[in-house]
Formats: sequence, structure tokens, C-alpha cells
Amino acid sequence: MKKNFFATMLSMFLFFVLTACQSSSDYIDSVKGDLAEAFRILQGSELSPVEKAKRQQEGWVYVTKIIDGDTFWVDNGTESFKVRLIGVDAPETRNSARKKKGYYGAESRAYVRSKTEQQWVRLEFDVQATDRYKRKLAYVYLQDGTFLNASLIEQGYAVVDTHPPNVKYVEQFTALQRQARKAERGLWKETSLDQTP
Repeated sequence: MKKNFFATMLSMFLFFVLTACQSSSDYIDSVKGDLAEAFRILQGSELSPVEKAKRQQEGWVYVTKIIDGDTFWVDNGTESFKVRLIGVDAPETRNSARKKKGYYGAESRAYVRSKTEQQWVRLEFDVQATDRYKRKLAYVYLQDGTFLNASLIEQGYAVVDTHPPNVKYVEQFTALQRQARKAERGLWKETSLDQTP
């Protein structure tokens, strides 16, 4: 309780000092974003060690870092590891040796960050638990019950990308992609994107 009060008062003080020093609306918007991020971090870190252990025993993991729209780092209390979402492929956020930066990559990453970073999520595994890069392959559920993999496709932040034997939700994902494409949501606004349904 004291931690929340202190964090709130400190955040309000910093907000007023920073906004008084700058009149630029862009700067104010960035400060608001930084404060929101600080609150998210405090919310995740304010759990007692006992509460954290209980969540971890219930199968929840804590998201520590977002790589892109389909990959992030989590901590399960005993180890940190990289998670790759099953059945989806989000556009790349940067060029690499294998892939080029993709249209709507930054938006996809921002969406995943807003939903998961410094939050608890539950992982569901399929037949194959890891890929050749040693990433855990998972379906991800948010605290409010949202199925993140499906939400990414439904909102147009990712496309269906299945790799047998992990095909548990392929029909659902394919139907959601058809709907997103028809409604021209997210990356489907770009007419030159040539993907199958």
C-alpha cells in the first residue's frame, strides 16, 4: 500500500515537473507513455515473493522483454527464456540476415508490448515444445483470458504461419485471418501483401 502511494506521488511530481519544463505536446505525450510504463513495471514488481511463487506454480510467467510481434522473453521464477508464439508470424521489426523489415512490424510489436510487457501470461504448449533456436513454442493467454495468438491474427497484426505438428488451432487462426483480410484490418490495409487466406 505504501509502495503504491509513494509510486503514485513520485509519478505525479515527475509528471508536473516535466510538463512545466517543456511545452511541446510531443514531449508531454512521451512522458505520459513513460509514466504508463513505470506503472506497469511497478504493478508487476509489487507482488510479494509468496504471491509471485503462487502465480508461477499456477503456470503463469512474467514477460520481461518484447523482441517483436511474435517473440518475447519471460521469467518463470527459475529461469528466463524466449517464447515464440505458435501459429502466427508477425512482420519483422528490423532487417536481419534472413529476413527484411516488414510492413506493420512496429505496430505489431507495439501491440504485443501493450498487452504483455511487465505482465503475467499463461503459456499453453502443443506437440513440439521448442524450435531449432531453443525458443519455447507456445499459445499465450493474457490475465483477462485473451488468447494472444488469435488476437494478433484477428486484429491484423500477424498472419497465420503453422508448422506441423503444432496445428491445434489452425482452423480458428485461418478463419480469423480471412475475417481480418476481408475487413482490411492492420497489415491487410496494404493491398500489395500477397498471402494466402
